[in-house]
Amino acid sequence: MAAPADEKESAESLLADIQKKVNEAFDIFDHESNKTVDVREVGTIIRSLGCCPTEGELHDLLAEMEEEEPTGYIRYDRFLPIMTNVLMERKFKPSPEDQILKAFEVLDSEKKGHLTIEEITKYMTEEGEPFTQEELEEMSSAAVDPDKGVILYRDYASMMAVDET
Repeated sequence: MAAPADEKESAESLLADIQKKVNEAFDIFDHESNKTVDVREVGTIIRSLGCCPTEGELHDLLAEMEEEEPTGYIRYDRFLPIMTNVLMERKFKPSPEDQILKAFEVLDSEKKGHLTIEEITKYMTEEGEPFTQEELEEMSSAAVDPDKGVILYRDYASMMAVDET
């Protein structure tokens, strides 16, 4: 069993590592070097940190980060404590590969081992939280097998999974 001093030291080390990652990710999008980023970039920053919030969850995070009177920018001093908390609590973790695969298998009712572009377009635009046209095109460019013209979802599920290392 670790001594309390060791636990405190490792927690402080973890906190420092997380804050360093948050700072580095934020700085990439701080184009003016003034400790602010465009509110439209925050989702990308959050996802680059290994978090996968839904659009609704992202909206809630942005509401917490924004000023009383929204300016279109998020300040680092508002972003850091919220993202530190999110990462310390391991919120918005991506789904593991087996769970992603099961979701695709549910959509593949005929058990063909693939989905057509038409099928995936229907599911992604008419069910749940609909994809935008841009999101759909981005997914298709990564997911569609160029030779067969279908989504071989076993391959795509492994691409979508994020290693926890």
